[in-house]
Amino acid sequence: MRVLLKLSGEALAGDKKTGFDDETIIKVARQVGRLVQDGNQVGVVIGGGNFWRGRSSDAIDRSKADQIGMLATVMNCIYVSEMFRHEGMNTGILTPFECGSFTKLYSKDRAVKYFNKNMVVFFAGGTGHPFFSTDTGVVLRAAEVDAEVILLAKAVDGVYNDDPRVNAGAVKYDQVSIDEVIAQNLQVVDMTASILARDNKIPMRVFGLSEENSIINAASGHFTGTTVTV
Repeated sequence: MRVLLKLSGEALAGDKKTGFDDETIIKVARQVGRLVQDGNQVGVVIGGGNFWRGRSSDAIDRSKADQIGMLATVMNCIYVSEMFRHEGMNTGILTPFECGSFTKLYSKDRAVKYFNKNMVVFFAGGTGHPFFSTDTGVVLRAAEVDAEVILLAKAVDGVYNDDPRVNAGAVKYDQVSIDEVIAQNLQVVDMTASILARDNKIPMRVFGLSEENSIINAASGHFTGTTVTV
């Protein structure tokens, strides 16, 4: 099975909120390693929020802010890729723009070649364009490389009808259709990404990263989060 795993930058920072929490990253790496050992092909997209929240800055041009955010995701992928290698995996980092010798330029052919070599493929740099989030980036790459499912690791353990951190009465969905997500603006991913997932019929599994073996359980479909159907 070919899966794309979306990690938030904030989740990788742990309680520190910025930078990296190695304990968290190693737990992620070991779970991904087990998926690869079991014959799965894994791609990874990481947000940049542990370094930069470009949308919150009004002091500079939006395009420039988004470019800084793209570079934050590249830094995250380089760091996490090295941690994965420390745990015995082979990895490759692809970006939609040239980064010297740090990464390779993205193409579907190169990504599939890496997958077929049992490498974990990091898709860094978002879409390469401003005004698009890493949510859109992960769905775009999933569509391009024919991923079967997107695994969305979040701080919240699934999809709710309201923000459970604000509303204690919020109801969690075990399963919800992407059409319902769009109609109710449930913000699983942003609206552009939601429509792209719907149009390309890519299901998503939303779960809390902090739960024990959360990535392995989500990949198997036996998890306590939410399945977004298409």
